[in-house]
Amino acid sequence: MIGTLINVGTVLLGTGVGFLCKKGIPQRIEDAVMKTMGLAVILIGLTGTLGAMGRVEGGAVSFDGGLLLLVSLVLGVLAGELLKIDDRLGRFGGFVERKLKIKGFAQGFVPAAVIFCVGAMAILGALEEGLTGDYSILLVKSTLDLVSAAVLTASLGPSVGFAALAVLLYQGALTLGAGALAPLMTDALMGQISMVGNAIILVIGVNFLFGERIKTANLLPAILVPPLYNLLMMFIKI
Repeated sequence: MIGTLINVGTVLLGTGVGFLCKKGIPQRIEDAVMKTMGLAVILIGLTGTLGAMGRVEGGAVSFDGGLLLLVSLVLGVLAGELLKIDDRLGRFGGFVERKLKIKGFAQGFVPAAVIFCVGAMAILGALEEGLTGDYSILLVKSTLDLVSAAVLTASLGPSVGFAALAVLLYQGALTLGAGALAPLMTDALMGQISMVGNAIILVIGVNFLFGERIKTANLLPAILVPPLYNLLMMFIKI
């Protein structure tokens, strides 16, 4: 858990730095930073998605997994809409805002939690620490999250810091359950999860850049589709 605890600390530190930098920044500069960050997040999500889909065979590059990505996003958004995840988070955010006097809680917490928790480094790093005690991957991720938290907080506010709780629960669970999960977490499955997760990150970037209100939280169940698909394939083979 050392790597995850360090990661939590860097998210909180980055939030503090971003909060200090946010003070006194003119609105026009804040808007420019938001749009620039949106463009960067789109590129990160796009390259992550294509990277997870791409493969090289005989010197030629091809892309695979498009159908699984489509099915995952469609089933995910259907589940999210039925469960009203975004609406529930909005109500929870309103409750937190009233209690802690933090404006725009959900707008900062949700995208930050997705960016910090979705990706191969979070999964692979947490599993490796649980299996071998080596948290070097999480140290690299922590450095990246430090910068991301500062930039996100400067644009979205201190609610980004609450994403540290999501990091603790998600990566902590993977680390503690590494022994049981490792045999199931094949390279193919991690690639599929990364593909879907980065597609959701791309949507977050679209929201930042164009000011759209795509309900990102309702897409989160899509991340569960690849593991369920792989479990189904295992049972079919049996």
